[in-house]
Amino acid sequence: MNDHQPNSQRRRILQTMAAGGMLAGFESLLPAYARAGAQAGSGSQRHLGEAAARVAGGTPRDVTMDFHIRREGIEIANGYSSSAFTINHSIPGPLVELWQGHNALLRVHNHIPDEITSIHWHGILLPFRMDGVPGVTFPGIQPGETFEAHFPVRQYGTYWYHSHAGTQEQNCQTGPIVIHPADAKDHIPADREYVIVLNDWTFEDPQRLLAKLKEMPDYYNYNRRTVPGLIEDLDKAGLKKTMADRLAWGKMDMSPRVIADVTGHTYTYLMNGMPPNANWTGLFKPGERVRLRVINASAMTYFNFRIPGLAMTVVQADGQNVEPVETDEFQIAVAETYDVIVEPQAGTAYTMMVESMDRSGYARGTLAPHPGMAAAVPALRKRPQRTMIDMGMDMQKMGMSKMPPPRHGNDPMAGMSHDMKPLAHDAGVGDDTVGTGAMMEKAGPVVAHDKRSDPYGPGNTFIAHDLRYRLAERGTGLEGVKHRVLTYSQLRNIKPMEDRRTPSKTIELHLTGNMSRYMWSFDGKEFSNSKPIEFPLGERIRLVLINDTMMEHPIHLHGQFMELENKQGERLPFKHTISVLPASRVSLLVSADEPGRWFFHCHLLYHLLMGMARVVVEAPQSELNNA
Repeated sequence: MNDHQPNSQRRRILQTMAAGGMLAGFESLLPAYARAGAQAGSGSQRHLGEAAARVAGGTPRDVTMDFHIRREGIEIANGYSSSAFTINHSIPGPLVELWQGHNALLRVHNHIPDEITSIHWHGILLPFRMDGVPGVTFPGIQPGETFEAHFPVRQYGTYWYHSHAGTQEQNCQTGPIVIHPADAKDHIPADREYVIVLNDWTFEDPQRLLAKLKEMPDYYNYNRRTVPGLIEDLDKAGLKKTMADRLAWGKMDMSPRVIADVTGHTYTYLMNGMPPNANWTGLFKPGERVRLRVINASAMTYFNFRIPGLAMTVVQADGQNVEPVETDEFQIAVAETYDVIVEPQAGTAYTMMVESMDRSGYARGTLAPHPGMAAAVPALRKRPQRTMIDMGMDMQKMGMSKMPPPRHGNDPMAGMSHDMKPLAHDAGVGDDTVGTGAMMEKAGPVVAHDKRSDPYGPGNTFIAHDLRYRLAERGTGLEGVKHRVLTYSQLRNIKPMEDRRTPSKTIELHLTGNMSRYMWSFDGKEFSNSKPIEFPLGERIRLVLINDTMMEHPIHLHGQFMELENKQGERLPFKHTISVLPASRVSLLVSADEPGRWFFHCHLLYHLLMGMARVVVEAPQSELNNA
């Protein structure tokens, strides 16, 4: 389990520096919107340049912007150095501001001498040849070449961009996009707004990191079961249930404590390019409405975002306006965005606490009325565990189906007949977790049973037999917190759906994996062995995703939005990325009106690289028949 000692020692030293906020080389590479916050956090007496720290706005116009991609060295401290892929000499990349109803010309220049590069405009509606996926929409940008993406801006909201070439995204080749609405009715009033870009940075070579995962998938997980944990479970659940639990996990060749493939053992979590102790800061005046545009631009990390002492109102998800939802915390999957409004009243500082889902580390920033202020940073909470529900087990056969009735009668699936009585999942209810430990957890109702015996070959190790509706559940690790937590079931479009046709075609895909061999796929077939998914142009498609693995997967469809069937009637929310919980069944609607070849994949970078991807082809049915 040991690395080569010199590399391991070097990494520990660099991690210590990162934790101490001593990455002076990083600060020199910060983009404008992050640099002003860095000055605020360090107590600089200079003018903070708030127009640079926050989204500037301005006169609606066409935009031409150049992106220069380089590999640059970073001087850390004490003679240590590293390197990263920079965009216009910054990490993360610069803010792109566009205006709905105008045009964008985005020119990407590759200054890397020995690698192709690309930029994918995540969530942006544009011609597929501009989408920036090497091998799918174009060959990639060769060294010394320039690629131009030019398109009319058809939407508004918070989005982001990133490389789709190799592992460059892991080296923070990412950046934010803000598009201002053309219609004043779509404008969300705020006195000031800040972009919050979250990244997971590693000093390791990403290819070496992937090689370690292929050799030992739990290499970065140090949170393993112990004898004291066994004694605790015996005390809480008894011998029979504890042994059944242990045997079931042993059969699956996976530990319930595997929450993330890559952890804080190698990652430093960044907010706007800054490690936790550097304390990126956004200023406010008491009573102002402050908009935070939160972007999870990490490669592999789900985050839990909260501001202790300050309620948040969610107003946008994946760039699309939603009816306001007040909450205290939300879990943000890789590649998702959430916009929230906060209204700090006191002349005090507030911590933006951004825990990794597995609780192995955190990013952190501050909202404050004056530079140099800081608030207490909460301790990391207890690490979560996977449950038998995540495994898709038949809980009646496990002898675990006798649960107390719900304390609140607002479950959207109430009245349906299932193996387990459904529990309440209304956000705002923070104290209705049932049971303790890995055996007894809150869960949505069973909506389907998978009776298959074939797990799709060696690319998948097991089948989730009990499939649940889990959109009303809180994210992993947030089940028992005492405050409000956002759930997918609360997201409600501000406008009724325009396409009300009954779907003419249903496509069902299983999210599959073999953790012991670090293989990831759809329907057991890796990308290199798969055929395109066909969306007949002009038709209404229902896309059903079934997660047969015991991990969350953020699934992203390029070039268009999916409507999430979350029981909001005609107000289904639009999503470009959907986090599919283990052993769950998620249904989405797509109007196939974007012709071309579109990438469809898990946005966990190493899952994508190991095969969890497909191409979606949208073309007239006659062309699909002749393909």
